[in-house]
Amino acid sequence: MAPIAKTLTYLAQEKTLESSFIRDEDERPKVAYNKFSNEVPVISLAGIDEVDGRRAEICKKIVEACENWGIFQVVDHGVDQKLVAEMTRFAKEFFALPPEEKLRFDMSGGKKGGFIVSSHLQGESVQDWREIVTYFSYPIRARDYSRWPDTPQGWKTVTEEYSEKLMDLACKLLEVLSEAMGLEKEALTKACVDMDQKVVVNYYPKCPQPDLTLGLKRHTDPGTITLLLQDQVGGLQATRDNGKTWITVQPVEGAFVVNLGDHGHYLSNGRFKNADHQAVVNSDCSRLSIATFQNPAPNATVYPLKIREGEKPVLEEPITFAEMYRRKMSKDIELAKMKKLAKEKQLHDLEKEKQLQDLEKPELAAKPLNEILA
Repeated sequence: MAPIAKTLTYLAQEKTLESSFIRDEDERPKVAYNKFSNEVPVISLAGIDEVDGRRAEICKKIVEACENWGIFQVVDHGVDQKLVAEMTRFAKEFFALPPEEKLRFDMSGGKKGGFIVSSHLQGESVQDWREIVTYFSYPIRARDYSRWPDTPQGWKTVTEEYSEKLMDLACKLLEVLSEAMGLEKEALTKACVDMDQKVVVNYYPKCPQPDLTLGLKRHTDPGTITLLLQDQVGGLQATRDNGKTWITVQPVEGAFVVNLGDHGHYLSNGRFKNADHQAVVNSDCSRLSIATFQNPAPNATVYPLKIREGEKPVLEEPITFAEMYRRKMSKDIELAKMKKLAKEKQLHDLEKEKQLQDLEKPELAAKPLNEILA
């Protein structure tokens, strides 16, 4: 029975949520998973290669979306819908497997790729309500196929093709942003040195108490650019006012949601926003999404590629992406620890107060009624 407890398959059948998934009130969902907004732009890429045609108009829309949100959706992107459907089908089949079959690819303990529940940071006390499969797909020479699930049969081959097509699409979008910054087309891609890619397949099972938890906690992606394929259920949420208001991104059939990450934000000297987002869950049905992260090499330099007149650099000095990532993770872990300590102190203070009240009760009861009412 022990292995089952390591997956959400068993927990999803419970009537109440396990305490390790319950978030503090200020972190809980504010907007329903299916209360959709059309604020995030949906941009057709049809004609993006026509230098004298629609390219300028498309580029303008992409740049505006990056300046306002750091998030947008693309359709007519050139990725074969049959490939997308196959990738989705295989992913659903994998998560429907028995727990022990999924756990053959358990990536806990620092393994490079495979299956895991939540993948919350070390030091965090609250887990995300999701199961994931992670593929480290680029650089190709660094692939460890032993960490790629061999079930369902054929998924490996489809994932190889999928990751290649999404790398091409990501580079095409980075070309647009490079040109918008007044740089050569390949500037942002070159700044990544040897682009790294990670494909993360997220499965969010039905949740017994979705209002108490999150499928994926609020964050910005650390890398350059992320392409997300989501099903029609809904659950991706974004904010552009530091969490005061949230919107649920409208799922669009066949579209990729594009998020800019911290690296892209810094390279543009803050001109392009890093998308602030999270994923919520529901009690009606499970949800699937596939995030493809394009990241720079660990030794790539993180610093604005161009600083416009009158601007100050958003970073004090150039650092490596490895150092940038380390600082980000350390900050997240430190904030989680501080929050945990504050919560423990609050509970301790409440317990102390209750003990004092209990000590006072007998004394009060021992007094004559006329003295108590006086």
